[in-house]
Amino acid sequence: MFLNFLLGDDAIPTLYILVISSFIAGSIALLHLKIPYNEIEKGMRKAIDSAMPAILIIFIVGSLIAAWIMSGIVPMFIYYGLQIINPTYFLFVACLLCCIISLAIGSSWSTAGTIGLALMGIGESLNIPMGMTAGAVISGAYFGDKMSPMSDTTNLAPAMVNTDVVTHIKHMMFSSGPAIIISLLIYLVVGFSYANGAIDNSTLDEVRSTITQHFTITPLLLFVPCAVLFLVMKGVSSMPALISGLLLAVIAIPIFQWPLLSNMLGGEVTGLGAYSLIFSTLSNGFSIETGNAMIDRLFSRGGMISMTQVNLLAIVAMVFGGIMEVSGMLSRLTETILKMVHNVGSLVAATIATCIFTNITAANQTMAIVLPARMFVESFKRFKLHPKNLSRCIEDGGTVTAPLVPWNTNAVYMAGVLGVSTGEYLLFAFFCLLSPIISIVLGVTGLTMTKLTENEITANTKVN
Repeated sequence: MFLNFLLGDDAIPTLYILVISSFIAGSIALLHLKIPYNEIEKGMRKAIDSAMPAILIIFIVGSLIAAWIMSGIVPMFIYYGLQIINPTYFLFVACLLCCIISLAIGSSWSTAGTIGLALMGIGESLNIPMGMTAGAVISGAYFGDKMSPMSDTTNLAPAMVNTDVVTHIKHMMFSSGPAIIISLLIYLVVGFSYANGAIDNSTLDEVRSTITQHFTITPLLLFVPCAVLFLVMKGVSSMPALISGLLLAVIAIPIFQWPLLSNMLGGEVTGLGAYSLIFSTLSNGFSIETGNAMIDRLFSRGGMISMTQVNLLAIVAMVFGGIMEVSGMLSRLTETILKMVHNVGSLVAATIATCIFTNITAANQTMAIVLPARMFVESFKRFKLHPKNLSRCIEDGGTVTAPLVPWNTNAVYMAGVLGVSTGEYLLFAFFCLLSPIISIVLGVTGLTMTKLTENEITANTKVN
């Protein structure tokens, strides 16, 4: 990671760094610590097994994204979201719009690189400081990413600590909810200072017109996300809920997007042709050429294959974490940190501090999720805390602080796409700043720090 900082972010891909790190850690464990290879391999397999539910869900999410775009669900969210742009409430609306879009597509990067880019231009026309607009965009994008069941980090964090994504998302509302509400209120108050600006609606009109030219936009499509939300609220596990959302979207494609199907199939829709196109899209992703570069970038994505790189990173990261764990190196590092831990509040603070430290030193968000999860999972058990507390801390400390570290891959991307330096937007990314603070406050006060029940403790003991 240090070489990447000196030579540039892409000097050595993160995957290769993880492979090299795993090889070095494995060599130390085998040659210096004299741990049998069979034990090392067993530790790697155990770590990978713990990530398998998340890996399967992430593949499903890839297909879900493509289906939600092709069925018109994501275009519908964007179309209606752009209707609420207003000069007086621009920063508030910019953040809220990015929340909605990121929740729908599960990606902070895609949200910032498309709608976020358009909002930067609108903000500039209103004479609003670009750093301030970028802060609102990033706050909304990372809230949506963090709370979306289609986000890779949202699925990875609970998988690392043996809880499910639905429980994880519900528990995150106690820290992310107040953080985004406070952020929106600040943007609302600050926005009144720029109430005299005037928006050039030509860009927005072009985006809306392009969407309606290629997709049928109707509120009836809300049925699909509402159905998924209903299942989640009823306690249905994440995988069945997401598969239901996928199947409903596939059914919605011929019902609502017949003109799109006809256009993509060259004017003639047949059962076999539609079947082949839809399932090819679920596998390879949705692709469209509208003539509008921003729309093309936003909608040409998804597909199961697109998640291969994410899952490969997760597998190799778990290999590294498994070696660190079975060799005792992880526990040695944890013990050093835990010497400063005396109660739940200090445990939460130590966890979040470790996540931030990993973001700074490793410059990678995935590492800031995986390593702290493996380091602190046993410590949370000793305090009889439900694992959803740890997954929340990991997201509050690892996911949302990544764009605040100038050399982190997330910050490099955000600065490059939005056209402002990390230093310009850092103090205005209120959600990213507030989330770890609120999480620590919850830990110190004990509020929402759910304890394991006696049954859960007994079941956990039997598993171990």
